[in-house]
Amino acid sequence: MNAVLEICCLVLTLLPPGGLSLSTHVAVIYPQDPVLRMGSNLTASCWVHPELGVHASSLFWTLNGQPLPSSLYRVLSPTNLSVTLAGLNASRQTSGDNLVCHNHKGHILAGSCLYVGMPPEKPVNLTCWSRNTKDLTCSWAPGGRGETNISTQYTLKYKLRWYGKEKECEDYTHTQPYSCSITRDLHLFTPYEIWVEASNQLGRAASDFITLDILDVVTTDPPSGVTVSRVGQLEDQLSVRWEAPPALKDFLFQAKYQIRYRLEESQDWKVMDDVGNQTSCRLAGLRPGTVYFVQVRCNPVGIYGSRKAGIWSEWSHPTAASTPHSERLTPGSCDSKSSGDSNSTLRRELKQFFGWVRKHAYGCSSMSMKLYDQWRVLMQKSHKARNQVLQGDKS
Repeated sequence: MNAVLEICCLVLTLLPPGGLSLSTHVAVIYPQDPVLRMGSNLTASCWVHPELGVHASSLFWTLNGQPLPSSLYRVLSPTNLSVTLAGLNASRQTSGDNLVCHNHKGHILAGSCLYVGMPPEKPVNLTCWSRNTKDLTCSWAPGGRGETNISTQYTLKYKLRWYGKEKECEDYTHTQPYSCSITRDLHLFTPYEIWVEASNQLGRAASDFITLDILDVVTTDPPSGVTVSRVGQLEDQLSVRWEAPPALKDFLFQAKYQIRYRLEESQDWKVMDDVGNQTSCRLAGLRPGTVYFVQVRCNPVGIYGSRKAGIWSEWSHPTAASTPHSERLTPGSCDSKSSGDSNSTLRRELKQFFGWVRKHAYGCSSMSMKLYDQWRVLMQKSHKARNQVLQGDKS
């Protein structure tokens, strides 16, 4: 904050008539760089050096480059002009509002920065997670209306719950705003108390405490080695395989996975929640001859015996694959009904039966999948044979 003040508003010095040295201020504004609450009133004075030969009545004020009405001025002495600002609004910029005193030619004599805002409200939404138990990152949000353009400092503090010494997080270089990562001297199997303190020149506030064990907030890297491939010539299915996150290879935990997929031309993802802990899955009910994008993510459940579920990882990079083109009748073709009513009835019953199998085997269950695959291949061969017969009749 002090560095900002020093850079933002410097008292300007000029070389006036009469040979004043460059180090002598020809004008000074008081108060210099005040920090005020919203709604406050301010009376500022511009004092000019008597040897400058300038009368206070010839001076004028600007705020952020805009002249202030002369009705706000008051000549206190031949060398002192004041201005009164009532009901100040929050600063328009974090570097402060520029209040400047000019001579009658418009030259700048002196300047001051006004920092107008409110004391910080207590930070909210404090949440933490650990990447592969190697660190602990926490993020939060400013309370209320935020910083109201007064520079506010946030400090993440933590300690071991029963006997720890209070410490401050040091790594605020995380990509997210309002976050900090603790990367050393972490203890597993021990609860931490964590909170955030906000402070500016008008006051300070602290968030609510949260208590957590690092093992309860573990998230992993995304699953690796994700591959998507066709299931033979089944036009409505794709097979997805992946590997557990390598960083947790030697950990005691039960992984839980999710898959999501979407059409190439769509942005709407369909999520499958019932994947469980297996590292392969069958997507069914897809469109023939269509490109799909697939992603997988992981949740480490019960890591090292923790009773709480972990935190979902990021999704893996999208992997694309296409389903085979359908061999069914093209538009305008006619399906022969010469096979008889009994054959039609059998096909209808088989369709109903395997529709039930497909419904209950949808997703990643292996129930009757081999039988289902055999039936689908048989049906597709039947469709292909009928198409060839029909094409021969036409010729």
